[in-house]
Amino acid sequence: MTKQEFQKLTEDHVLLLDGATGSNLMKAGMPRGVCTESWVLEHKDVIQSLQKAYIEAGSHIIYAPTFGGNRINLTMHGLEDQIEQINHTLAGYSKEIAPEGVFVAGDITTTGKMMAPAGDMTYEKAFEVYQEQIGYLRDAGVDLIVAETMINIEETLAAVDACQSVCELPIICTVTVEADGSIFSGGNAIEAAMSLEAAGADAVGINCSVGPDQLVSVIRNIKENVSIPVIAKPNAGMPQIDDLGNAVYSMTPADFADYMKVLVDNGASVIGGCCGTTPEFISETAQVLGLR
Repeated sequence: MTKQEFQKLTEDHVLLLDGATGSNLMKAGMPRGVCTESWVLEHKDVIQSLQKAYIEAGSHIIYAPTFGGNRINLTMHGLEDQIEQINHTLAGYSKEIAPEGVFVAGDITTTGKMMAPAGDMTYEKAFEVYQEQIGYLRDAGVDLIVAETMINIEETLAAVDACQSVCELPIICTVTVEADGSIFSGGNAIEAAMSLEAAGADAVGINCSVGPDQLVSVIRNIKENVSIPVIAKPNAGMPQIDDLGNAVYSMTPADFADYMKVLVDNGASVIGGCCGTTPEFISETAQVLGLR
């Protein structure tokens, strides 16, 4: 997919992403603390079943399970020598089941390291890390790149610059924020969105964070300050931790869909779900917005 083709997809049309991956994999038996990418490699049927359900629910874009497939994260699990195979194979799992008209995004995220001066991660190092992973995802044939759950503006800019250095694929970016729009490492969603648009991102917004009911003003403010599509991929409300230490999310699919319509009315045009959402949430959202 070219940047122009992505732009055309989003013109006067709401683009529906998928929902959560990690929380659903845990429901399917993935233990805590394991390398998600390694577990998914060995459970192709689980990820493909989940993604087929999202496609059936109406998702126009599914995220390949390559979220933590960067060298820094894989090194923590002793898998750095398998980085090319992991990204290529996992992207292939998604491409294998995506029908014509459904696109596969190569998924990348934060390195997990604090950026200088608070930590040791520099822009240059982050650029190299993202350049490597995005190069493998490009070779695997993904249709676009998504940098999600980002917690630092400079690190996200490094991802955008890295993408543009190795391919001409669209890159869409979402940061995780508090309900007031502030970013964990400093700054806010509006500053991030404006900086990312200037750097060449094709869509910007938020993911994870809180529920859609708490993000109306954030989405509205982003929309008022950028000219590219605005993304909203929130959680299924605020989680409560049960006696077993599991996160339990408060929203029903119907509640979530109603609030997602409010976000669309306030400027979001690329939408989906994050933690706690399931194919039912995406299906309900598609129905409420008349996308099915």
